[in-house]
Amino acid sequence: MGRIIAIANQKGGVGKTTTSINLAACLAEKGKKVLAIDMDPQGNMTSGLGVDKNTLTYSVYDAMCGNCNLGECMLVNVFNNLNLLPASRELAGAEVDFLDIEEKQYILKKLIKNLRKKFDFIIIDCPPALGILTINSMTAADTVIVPIQCEFYALDGLTQLLYTIDLIKKKLNKMLEIEGVVFTMYDARNNLSQQVVENVKENLDQIIYKTLVPRNVRLAEAPSYGLPINLYDTKCAGAEAYRALADEVIHNKLFL
Repeated sequence: MGRIIAIANQKGGVGKTTTSINLAACLAEKGKKVLAIDMDPQGNMTSGLGVDKNTLTYSVYDAMCGNCNLGECMLVNVFNNLNLLPASRELAGAEVDFLDIEEKQYILKKLIKNLRKKFDFIIIDCPPALGILTINSMTAADTVIVPIQCEFYALDGLTQLLYTIDLIKKKLNKMLEIEGVVFTMYDARNNLSQQVVENVKENLDQIIYKTLVPRNVRLAEAPSYGLPINLYDTKCAGAEAYRALADEVIHNKLFL
């Protein structure tokens, strides 16, 4: 059975989509069958994987609305071993569009329930908000990975996110666990980065991944070329970091 992982943080600019794209790609590079699901109306995961979101016939929104089946909206082998359920801007209206749908918190869970047999990993990129799309993502997921940027306000909003995860676990998805926290935009030359890591370790009784994703120009450039970092610059520090994170995820003690 495949693992379903939601990548979530309500704070924007923390490397959430970067982590979603590159973790999915590095898992696929290691021979795992991966499905990436873009649940963010901005569609940055979609474009970051080289797909023009403006020319899509169907997206995950259409599948959630029942306008198409999964086979019609799934893009197969966008890269080797990596399939994609892309996003479109129509997702932005989900709060209103899904208002009258019965059990609207479970739409995605029901939609992908049979897919976990076909994939080793399903990676869901959540929007930077705690609305119906994030709730759907976490209700469908087994675990949540939380990217945290190494900056002064790193812990802002994290308490609320952890509260939301706990609430979803109690009310909607009893199996949901926090898989881990991953630090992004780490600068070893910057004392602040080191202080943030230590501060989070002191304040969070959660699994913290050993991998520190560095602040890396190549990571910032890769999405504009529609490539994950392991294909854009395979030897750069960012690529090595996400390969290391993929190894940690594969061997996470929660699943051994």
